[in-house]
Formats: sequence, structure tokens, C-alpha cells
Amino acid sequence: MANNPMDRFETMRVFARVVERRSFTLAADDLGLPRSTVTDAVKQIEARLGVRLLERTTRHVAPTLDGEAFHRRCVALLADLEDAEAAFGGAKPKGLLRVDMNGLLAGSFVLPKLPAFLAEYPDIELFLSEGDRLVDLIREGIDCVVRVGEPRDSDMVARRLTLLDEVTCAAPSYLQRHGLPSSIEALDGHRMVGFHSSAIGAVMPLEFMDAGMMRHVTLPVTVTVNGADNYAEMARLGFGLVQVPRYRVASELAAGSLVEVLPQCPPTPSCVSLLYPRNRQLSPRVRVFIDWLVQAFAETRR
Repeated sequence: MANNPMDRFETMRVFARVVERRSFTLAADDLGLPRSTVTDAVKQIEARLGVRLLERTTRHVAPTLDGEAFHRRCVALLADLEDAEAAFGGAKPKGLLRVDMNGLLAGSFVLPKLPAFLAEYPDIELFLSEGDRLVDLIREGIDCVVRVGEPRDSDMVARRLTLLDEVTCAAPSYLQRHGLPSSIEALDGHRMVGFHSSAIGAVMPLEFMDAGMMRHVTLPVTVTVNGADNYAEMARLGFGLVQVPRYRVASELAAGSLVEVLPQCPPTPSCVSLLYPRNRQLSPRVRVFIDWLVQAFAETRR
């Protein structure tokens, strides 16, 4: 790389990705560069600054204190550069955008509208990973995540996308054995499928809105799970009552393989939020995706 201002920005972009991915190899894969080019770019910056920016071992790469400080400046400068190019050159945001969200949530609310977004921003390359845990965004190279439930991580900026209606339901086979309850008091003798929440470290109780008041009910449990897909499947198999977002079981409710229970006392809606690191300046491609995602969820709710 020649030593000129634009090449400095390119080396800064390479260095920032190495820090975020904690790996020369993963950074090289993300940027579509040979690993040797990535290594040389970091060496070039260190030589120019006269400081060591990264601690390297055979299995781990981590920024030094100087490296952390320089990384923060790099991220801010790169974001400013992208903003300037977009504002004065008329260029649309481009580059790799990494987003993590649950697969069924994506399929129900995002993927059907995605062609329009990519047609508007053809130079954005979207990498969509699927998960429920709160990933380490910086270390895993993720720009933002979409999660269901109230966000608890104070290191993340959360933007609410929508509220999902929740439903209490059970399989017909279960209701044949235990009866269809007509009130919360009639739940005596019923069972629930346990959902173990990593956020609270315990099985979550059922919740019902009754005359404007929230009531929590814990029923006996035969099976406990910690994943949303298995939770719904246990209900289909007749293991007990569950409470899930309505969209997850809409087809089963329509087909009669699941039956809504106590519709007059629904659970509170679940919040869907988009989260991104508080200390990371957003690039233009992340900003336009966030704005588009807010609109996509708003249109789906109408």
C-alpha cells in the first residue's frame, strides 16, 4: 500500500476489523483480502505511529491500551469519511452489514421486504446470522441484533421496533385430559411447559392481564426448555400450556393443532428491539438499515 491519505483510511479500516474480530484471518475473510495484506496493514500503522497496537499470540489477538484508543478514533474517522462521501458524492451506503436475529422472526417480518431494501442499496452485502443469545457484537463482528423481550444490557443502545401480541395456548390432546379453563382460578390442576430464561436464571411464570392488573401464575412442570422452538413444540405434543408470540403459532391456531386458552386474559405483548453497541459510531449502512427495519416492522403491524 502506498503511503497516501486514502491508503491510510484503508489501513485504518483493516485495523478496525482486526480489533473487532480479534483475528487477522477472520478480518481478512470479512474484507476479501489476503491474510498477509491484513498483517502488513497493521504493521504499517504500528511503524508509522511508533507504538504497539495489538498483542498477538498463536490463538488470540487483542488491542493494547494504545490500540483501544486508536480503534475508537479509527471507527469515528471512518464513519465520518463514509458520511462525507455519501453527502457530497451522492454515493449510497455500501459494504458488509452483519445482522443477527431469530430465524422465524426474520422470516415473518424482515425477509419478505428485504428485496426492496437491497434494490435501494445494491452495494450493501448483508450477512444474516440466526440466534437467540445476546452475541458479543464487537468480538463477533456483528453490527446489530434484533431480540424479543425487554433489553437488559446497559452497554447496548436499544431501539424498539414493535410489540408482538402474545397468546396462551395448548394442544387439543392436552385440553382433552385437563379441560379448557374458563378463568385464571380454573387453572388449578393444569400444567405448563417450563421456559428457563437465561435473563432471570429461572423458569418464567405465566402472566395474565386480569381487570387491568398483571397476575403471575406458576403451574407444575413436566418438561423445561430454554429455546423458543422447543417451547412451542412441547405445546404441540401436549405437555402443557405455553405463552408465545401469536405469529409463531398462527398457522397452528388456524389449523386447530393448538387452541387459544383464556383469550380474555392475554399475556402482555413482547417488545422487539434492535440493539447495537453504545460506544460504536454507526456507519451509514447501519443507519439506513435501522431506519428501514423500523419502517418494515411498522408496516407489518398495520
